[in-house]
Amino acid sequence: MTERKPIGASFGSWVDRQIAAAEQRGEFENLPGAGKPLPKPTGRDSATDWVVRRLAEDDLPAIDLLPPSLALPREVQDLPAKLARARTERRVREILEDLNDRIRDAHRRPQVGPPLTVVPLDVEETVEQWRTGRE
Repeated sequence: MTERKPIGASFGSWVDRQIAAAEQRGEFENLPGAGKPLPKPTGRDSATDWVVRRLAEDDLPAIDLLPPSLALPREVQDLPAKLARARTERRVREILEDLNDRIRDAHRRPQVGPPLTVVPLDVEETVEQWRTGRE
């Protein structure tokens, strides 16, 4: 049986933790269909066909199809790993400014999906954390 969501934990972070734990246990390895191409559009399900075509034609990662209120928190969550791969402070700042610009833009636009809960990051503080992590 799946554990219950702890009181006070956001649903998204609870689900993300369960997924991460399952990945660590290897539960997503050797799944049927893994590594196989997406199905050809059938014409019977226009929404699914649109997604399949969009992913194939534009070579987009699936996260690009999510509303900003879901995609941006995930980017913030994955940011430490992304910054760890950055070789220069200049690149770290570029990554942070790009993310902050997209967060600000998402707050200015009408909301699609769940409420947007992320706020722009403190660039100087994050750069300092990046520097400390490299030492």
